[in-house]
Amino acid sequence: MSELTEFRPRDRNWHPAADTPAYRSTTYRAPRRSLLAVPQSIGELSGPVFGDTPLDPLGNDLIRNYATTGDAIGERIIVHGRVLDENERPIPGTLIEIWQANAGGKYRHVNDTYVAALDPNFGGCGRVISDADGRYSFRTIRPGPYPFPNEGCDWRPAHIHLSIFGHAFVQRLVTQLYFEGDPLIPRCVIVNTIKDPKAIDSLIAKLDMDAMHAFDCLAYRFDIVLRGHQATYFEDRGS
Repeated sequence: MSELTEFRPRDRNWHPAADTPAYRSTTYRAPRRSLLAVPQSIGELSGPVFGDTPLDPLGNDLIRNYATTGDAIGERIIVHGRVLDENERPIPGTLIEIWQANAGGKYRHVNDTYVAALDPNFGGCGRVISDADGRYSFRTIRPGPYPFPNEGCDWRPAHIHLSIFGHAFVQRLVTQLYFEGDPLIPRCVIVNTIKDPKAIDSLIAKLDMDAMHAFDCLAYRFDIVLRGHQATYFEDRGS
């Protein structure tokens, strides 16, 4: 068994300011008063977060888990990696959920008004639990970029949202991954709220030809580091 070590201090400068004017909606959302620390109770620190019902066998296959008349349309990819602690030890039994737009850049959500068409065979959601070595994998469609109103029209790079659950109600982390080589990443006003290039790099999934499925899917690797100086940038750790 590895020796226990102290947590490395969290770098509070890792996250951008809550009010970042270039990303216009932060001006409306940013808190106007000082944040308050709310003590955690036993109810928040105990679980379980999710029940004992096994996940659907196709839960991590977004190409087929919503399909009724055929596979989802678009560029077929694998997104895989490991969930690790700050000392690169695997974290097994972690529930990872993802949600994303389809190949045209449209979410299956009532509030998405983008003109791109819905794919009747793509739901855009999946879940999986990390194995004993902390490994996880999803088969999905590479999401398309989409426009949003920000000083006219800005565009979001292709991205996938991730939610990582631990074993208590307050142990949830939220982030999103981008794809290596996407020219929209450096142009994105949301990405550019993050000032540390290392933090941005922690959000970019790298092309992994060793894990591709021949004549089927390219693969991208995205390791999720929960804490420490090499931690993945998490959206809900800004305070």
